[in-house]
Amino acid sequence: MPNSFFNELLQQLSERGRAMLGLARDAAARGDVAELSEHLLSGRGEASGVALAKAVLDTYANAPLATRLAFLTALAERFGADPQKVEEAIAAYHDKPGAATLHRLHTAAEARRQELMRRLNLAPGGTAALVRMREELIEHLPNRPDLRAVDADFVHLFSSWFNRGFLVLRPIDWTTPANILEKIIRYEAVHEIHDWDDLRRRLEPPDRRCFAFFHPQLVDEPLIFVEVALTAEIPGAIAPLLAKDRKPIAAEAATTAVFYSISNTQRGLGGVSFGNFLIKQVVDDLKRDLPNLKTFVTLSPVPGFAKWLERERGSEASQALDAEAKTVLAALDEEGWHEDPATAEKVRKVLLPAAAWYFLKAKTPNGRPVDPVARFHLGNGARLERLNFLGDTSAKGLGQAHGLMVNYLYALEDIEKNHEAFAGSGEVIAAAAVRKQLKGERASRTLVPVTD
Repeated sequence: MPNSFFNELLQQLSERGRAMLGLARDAAARGDVAELSEHLLSGRGEASGVALAKAVLDTYANAPLATRLAFLTALAERFGADPQKVEEAIAAYHDKPGAATLHRLHTAAEARRQELMRRLNLAPGGTAALVRMREELIEHLPNRPDLRAVDADFVHLFSSWFNRGFLVLRPIDWTTPANILEKIIRYEAVHEIHDWDDLRRRLEPPDRRCFAFFHPQLVDEPLIFVEVALTAEIPGAIAPLLAKDRKPIAAEAATTAVFYSISNTQRGLGGVSFGNFLIKQVVDDLKRDLPNLKTFVTLSPVPGFAKWLERERGSEASQALDAEAKTVLAALDEEGWHEDPATAEKVRKVLLPAAAWYFLKAKTPNGRPVDPVARFHLGNGARLERLNFLGDTSAKGLGQAHGLMVNYLYALEDIEKNHEAFAGSGEVIAAAAVRKQLKGERASRTLVPVTD
């Protein structure tokens, strides 16, 4: 008798599952991703749930752009929190405040799309598909502010799924599988890798290192990688580090590790910060393997400097540039200005103080440095160590920063203190040589507190 009841129950569950999958197939045939998603949320069976999740993701991937955008819109409009349940939970908490009613409110306030994303993540390749979905969502955000709540839910979940505990640091060298090396070439965002020979020069010599973070669900997809040069001193220019005819040194002879390129590879993971973990882990690994390394610095681009300087040059109210400085900087509009020593020297005397102002005084509306690379490294506890005039004379370097590069120093004994100063009060920790570049300014006046 018990076996008969159990078999009958299994048959009923199976029939319900087949019925649900049948409805899902009809929705998939119509390309209705939102209806498929409703079926996925209403189901409870793991096996049918995985099949439905795959159907949702496949249907979305194969749909035309208009249909995909309609689904993203549906996520915002139809898959938010249930207003009635939220109101009931608020009333229950007001009536009887406590852990139980607070938990009920928390549960009610969670958007349904978060549970949908969790279930979609169970499908084979689900994590990668959701990262691609968010990448497409980001493209729409400038014109669709109504989708920002959906984006916030993606970031919330990705921050958990891609936390440091799930990430694996792997060295990248010339013996790494070709499919991964191809992605290193493609994803390099700071200094273009021109071909396989160029890549080999960055990976094979004894004074070169490369490390990347991987996630178990994206096995062959580096999430972020850093290229490292081992040198005998802090470099001020990128060309000598990448020169074809440079002479490598023994790793044991190096005293300095230079992080000269850090590239995020997955735009769909924007806003999920794991670059700080990368640098700290790489420093630890390098110190363990090469105790002769004493200095850890970056050689970093300044991606927003040229546009900022252009605005200041055009502003009658500029506090960073006076009329004389603007006259000298007019040379920047002439092609090849940097190749004339006399012109370059005149520009240097004006551009470096302007750069010091850019880093120490130019702020976003919430009181942070305007330069995104500066925010990253200062937030990780680095110190702005040196301004390097004509550190990058490539077309890209001249275009984005008039050739300016900077060094950020990771002094291991000061990282925590520097991080706290920047995170707490917005203080930009900078070497005295940088602060002295501000003409007529006392060092104590170059640090502007944040008023978030």
